[in-house]
Amino acid sequence: MKTKKYFVFIALLALGAVTLLGGCSTIVLFDPKGPIGESERFVIIAASVLMAIVVIPVFIMNFWFARQYRASNTKSTYMPKWSHSVKIDLAWTRTHALDPYKPISAANPDPVNIQVVALNWKWLFIYPDQNIATVNQITFPVKAPLSFKLTSDTVMTSFFIPQLGSQIYAMAGRRSRLHLLADQPGTYFGHNQQLSGRGYADMYFQAHAVSREEFQAWVEKIRQSPEKLDLDRYKKLAQPNDGYFPVTYFSSVKPDLFEYILHQYDPTWGKNPGPLSRRSVSPPAGTAVAEGN
Repeated sequence: MKTKKYFVFIALLALGAVTLLGGCSTIVLFDPKGPIGESERFVIIAASVLMAIVVIPVFIMNFWFARQYRASNTKSTYMPKWSHSVKIDLAWTRTHALDPYKPISAANPDPVNIQVVALNWKWLFIYPDQNIATVNQITFPVKAPLSFKLTSDTVMTSFFIPQLGSQIYAMAGRRSRLHLLADQPGTYFGHNQQLSGRGYADMYFQAHAVSREEFQAWVEKIRQSPEKLDLDRYKKLAQPNDGYFPVTYFSSVKPDLFEYILHQYDPTWGKNPGPLSRRSVSPPAGTAVAEGN
């Protein structure tokens, strides 16, 4: 009688898992619009199925082992044999193809370069090739490879556009990379997935995948904005905000602003000659300046 109850419990557990997976179509993570997101959906579903293959037998064996290897059963023998699985190793190897630092090959070889800065609690996006910037919104052509460089001017955050794939961290003083591609036009939701303070819930943005012509028109629209992102404007922008920060456009950007943000907390920055030094970009007020070549 007890064994029957155990099997009923396991059957209900399996039914719940099937129901949960059946509802995945309503989750944006399972409605990818790019090759990276599509591949990652496969990995997530495959991992969930593999975990179910492991978890359900564990529940069964939990009761079976307790009975089979009880102290009063002197006939049982402990004989472990499994220590390696080629099939599982091959499944794990697939995830290496989704390396976020690996550029994406596409029919259009020209990538759209976007520099991402996480702030409290908003996202700053700099387009270095177009010399424009936006807050809490990005736009890019469909089927164009996207090359992101990410850093943070606050605590560690996590940049994620679920339908395009590859969550990646942004950290102060560090540069991370991410390559994505959208193969369908649309508006996709992006968010900070790392709890980073009281404004975390409002740290989201929209990603618009449009045609090449619409992207060029959008760039020209941004260039008409009266706002310019110089160092003083950036310092004001970097201040914490309450609630969702509205989408903002900047028609021009201070040269090497991303590199300044990246290196501003490095006490050795500017000591060696290079394309960017403290001579070319002024540090924040009160920062000690080390003389260098």
